[in-house]
Amino acid sequence: MIKFLSNEKNHVFLVPLISVLLGFLAGAIIMMITGINPADGYRALVKGVLGNPRKFGEWIVTATPLILTGLAIGFGFRTGLFNIGVEGQLIVGSFAAVAVGILIEAPRIIHLPLVLIAAAAAGALWAFIPGFLKARYRVHEVVVTIMLNYTALHMINYAIKALPGSSMTRTIDIHMSATLNNAFLSGITGRSRLHLGIFIALVMAVVFWYIIEKTSFGYELRAVGFNPDASQYAGMRVNRNIVYSMMISGAFAGLAGAMISIGTFNYARVIGAFEGYGMDGIAVALLGSNSGLGIVIAGFLFGALKAGSSSMALASVPKEIAEIIMAFIVLFAAMNYGIKVLLQRLGKERK
Repeated sequence: MIKFLSNEKNHVFLVPLISVLLGFLAGAIIMMITGINPADGYRALVKGVLGNPRKFGEWIVTATPLILTGLAIGFGFRTGLFNIGVEGQLIVGSFAAVAVGILIEAPRIIHLPLVLIAAAAAGALWAFIPGFLKARYRVHEVVVTIMLNYTALHMINYAIKALPGSSMTRTIDIHMSATLNNAFLSGITGRSRLHLGIFIALVMAVVFWYIIEKTSFGYELRAVGFNPDASQYAGMRVNRNIVYSMMISGAFAGLAGAMISIGTFNYARVIGAFEGYGMDGIAVALLGSNSGLGIVIAGFLFGALKAGSSSMALASVPKEIAEIIMAFIVLFAAMNYGIKVLLQRLGKERK
């Protein structure tokens, strides 16, 4: 057992697992300090996710955009970029999907792919700006993407109101040919809002893995992120790859926006502040070790914590407890180097 724990090859999944367990343990301690029985709290959490088919469906709905924002952040991390502008790219992609869903009429087999392409393209184009500025002028992407988040928020709020038929708070519903809604999925999950987006998210996780791990293009992107100078010396086009990395990351984020606008709501909403999908994506990517499979698992976990928090509140457990657990999980995931050292030391002491 000790040999298994100290083996570095096993740390890829052991460290995130230990981070999750420590996070739930820390959450239990917080609940005991506040006079709450941890068993009651976690029972309410599980009931809020798996209590009935509808809750299960809403859990998947909550997890879907988190998987895609995690892929967006993870792709940036794997290629040496910190794309903190996922929130803005998501907003732009969400609006693009709704605009195409309202302004264009076509058969579903054409309309739905067109809407998804529009969302991915909008996110990629919005991410092109910080990518170009970093590649051409060496402007740090964190600064640019933070500013572009606010630009996207207010610009899209104005654009939503300008669409035909929009009110001051939302657009009209998109055409049914452009929606991700599926009567079968909704029916088997107790009339939940479960839609086809989860399959798109899983396919994108495979695309993420294939690009990063199985293509020479992905190898070049990772090489440029790891060492731009050595990559340039080796004949790689550094500036082009920086832009491509940011645009692919933005495409994932744009699709995440589509999951919300044409999947969950079927219209675009005027929002007064960020909804946190970009920040949650950082946590998902961090816990998932920036791998496709890891991000999918982490997305489902954080989706469960978010979806189950309402049931915790109904059981007299503050819903903020779920956020505290998430924060602890991220904290321990960020301490992955220390956890690895402890596991290695454990193996050495055993020997």
